[in-house]
Amino acid sequence: MHIVDQAIVSVNTRFQQYEGYEKIFGFLFTSDRMRSLDDKSLLAACVNLEGALKSGENKDIDGLELCCELLFLQDSLQKSMGPLYILNFLKKRSLIYPNVVIAYRILLTIPVTVASAERSFSKLKLLKSYLRSTMSQERLNGLATIALENDILEKINYEDLIEDFISRNTRRMFLFGRK
Repeated sequence: MHIVDQAIVSVNTRFQQYEGYEKIFGFLFTSDRMRSLDDKSLLAACVNLEGALKSGENKDIDGLELCCELLFLQDSLQKSMGPLYILNFLKKRSLIYPNVVIAYRILLTIPVTVASAERSFSKLKLLKSYLRSTMSQERLNGLATIALENDILEKINYEDLIEDFISRNTRRMFLFGRK
């Protein structure tokens, strides 16, 4: 049941992340959705996006300018365009709509960064699980001791330790012996 609980928590966390993502960028998802907003709602969404992309005094976009650019852009767009098609449409007109281009570039970049980070952590979990299942209790105890007694470990002369290890076996002396 632990695995099922972990899966449920993971799915709930992802949905919460995507809901937050939708609250910030949702008005940019399709051209129809952008057109469905009245001027006040569009301005509020643009200002909200500006606040989300602001770091201290630095900001990636200006909310008021973004709103004006989107109002002009609405007339130029065909019906039912997704964010990638809108960005491709805007690449030729990036000087006219600089804030909109930045907003769509960020919109289309965020899912990739979230997914790649999730994949990395997923691989790390798999690796940790594999190591736990294949490692003996004796080795785990040894690694725990090394971690706890790190100050003693730093004082060990490894050259002497290696020479002692080699000298205890004739074959090792032949293979690794120092001349």
